[in-house]
Amino acid sequence: MAKYVCMDTLKFLLFEVHNIQKLLKYERFADYDESSMNILLDSAKSWADQDFFPYYKEMDEKPVYFKDGKTYSHPILKKIFNHAGENGWLGTYFDYDDGGMQMPHTLANATNHIFESANNHIPGYLGLTSGAAHLIATFGNEMLKKTYIPPMLAGKWGGTMALTEPQCGSSLSDIVTSASPTTDGYYKIKGQKIFISGGDHEAVDNFVHLTLARIEGAPDGTKGISLFVVPKYRPDTDGKPIYNDVHAVADFQKMGQRGYSTVHLVYGEQEDCHGYLVGEPHQGLKYMFQMMNGARIDVGMTATSTATAAYYTSLQYAKERPQGRKILNTGKKDVTSGQTLIINHPDVRRMLMLQKAIVEASLSLLLECSMHSDISHSESGEAKENHHLLLELLTPIAKTYPSEMGRIAINNGLQVLGGYGFCMDFTLQQYLRDVRIMAIYEGTTGIQSLDLLSRKIAMQNGKALQLLTAQMMENISNANKYSSLAPYAEKLTQKMGEIQKALTYLAPYAMQGDYENYLADATIFMELAANVVIANQWLKMATVATAALENKDTKYDTAFYEAKIQTMKFYFKYELPKTKACLETLMHTDKLTLVDDTKELIF
Repeated sequence: MAKYVCMDTLKFLLFEVHNIQKLLKYERFADYDESSMNILLDSAKSWADQDFFPYYKEMDEKPVYFKDGKTYSHPILKKIFNHAGENGWLGTYFDYDDGGMQMPHTLANATNHIFESANNHIPGYLGLTSGAAHLIATFGNEMLKKTYIPPMLAGKWGGTMALTEPQCGSSLSDIVTSASPTTDGYYKIKGQKIFISGGDHEAVDNFVHLTLARIEGAPDGTKGISLFVVPKYRPDTDGKPIYNDVHAVADFQKMGQRGYSTVHLVYGEQEDCHGYLVGEPHQGLKYMFQMMNGARIDVGMTATSTATAAYYTSLQYAKERPQGRKILNTGKKDVTSGQTLIINHPDVRRMLMLQKAIVEASLSLLLECSMHSDISHSESGEAKENHHLLLELLTPIAKTYPSEMGRIAINNGLQVLGGYGFCMDFTLQQYLRDVRIMAIYEGTTGIQSLDLLSRKIAMQNGKALQLLTAQMMENISNANKYSSLAPYAEKLTQKMGEIQKALTYLAPYAMQGDYENYLADATIFMELAANVVIANQWLKMATVATAALENKDTKYDTAFYEAKIQTMKFYFKYELPKTKACLETLMHTDKLTLVDDTKELIF
């Protein structure tokens, strides 16, 4: 079987770089130890080998489709839902009392990396079901919990998040799906939702749509949005399922992730769609952000994992494909010698190292975000707040960098294959098509960039950024203990200063209320910040690798650790210098993209 993930790298990041063992001091995770966590990771890999990876190409060639009122999916999906329910994979981070495994999010996301690398069409179905059930567990009343959580965690019912509508896209303040109260304790829902991932298929018996709608008379904007449980089939007074007047009317045929259903839902055509309020009225968007923030980490992980699988595919090809001859120091080729493998050509090695640099640091960042989530939910007081702030600040970066740079990584992988990369016989073209949606899912790159610069940087007068700066300075201090890493620690210090220079330049616009100027190049600021954050991940990995080699305390062979240090050097040479161009753009005095009502459009 072809390699699609590196278990050694995953375990190195979990146990050596991020020290997941420190979570075990919390009572919630006391039943876990390093041995049990390794067993879970290996179990996930075995399941992925059996039921995920073998169907990756086939799910693209035989995609989900809609016909005669039904959404047809690949038959392996039903087996996966059954296995997930029977073996607890849908309740990994749920409380024991709710039928869960009380697994750290960090470990759960590590297993998800394995699943996503094996087949990125499948885990979204499971993740949305878990996320929807967890939202009900957090904010729902006892009736909702008892009715919906058990069959969802058992893999019998699927879950979705239904936000987007045809007329408003990402602008949730403009949703018009309505909720009319009744005297029987439920609301009548009427409206449409589009791009609903996992919203209909054959693998489960029912769907639980977590739906945003506006109660009649609610305030305008996001303050008037409420959250409802809207099942496809609702239980009657005897507990038997009856149709709830919500159904899929189409499945969007996509460029990639063709095995992942994406449907258009219509509510209340027969005026009989029952919705059940979750929590308090007009608090829906606040509740939904629990699921949305988790989904943004999931999207970043999907992008990282897809790019990881593409990297190992192109690496294998480069090790097997002979073409051309090495250029000698004379500047001439020895045409009498045999062909060399393409991995011996410097430009091919550059492309492979770029892929490695992107995917491994992205994975490290996502696991770090997961650690902040686990600690913030386990601590109290200042420690809880600090880890929550760090998670909030890093989430838009952890979603955006893998989504944008994962595409670049896979594109380089396709280039390694040359003409074969463009052919359907090889999966590189499929990985490239699949990853493209990640920069759009759960808020586009532009939206994430606006969130970072307008909200997250400013949180509590910049406290989150101060915490991140302190954390990075600690990493720099650790790196400075090793003379071989000191130049890279110094370079990262300089690059952190570029973030501050950009903010110093932009801040007066915000203070003057000129938010259009302040935010016009938010995506450029995202690129600058993300490159520095990723450099920090590489310096951290290189520090751990250097310490292991110098202390002769290695779990893996010497070459494994040396490769981490070499890739860090690659990132600092080839990628980190790009921040200078970002800074120059951000501080440029020409304001070329702002609307000037006195001039005609140039387009």
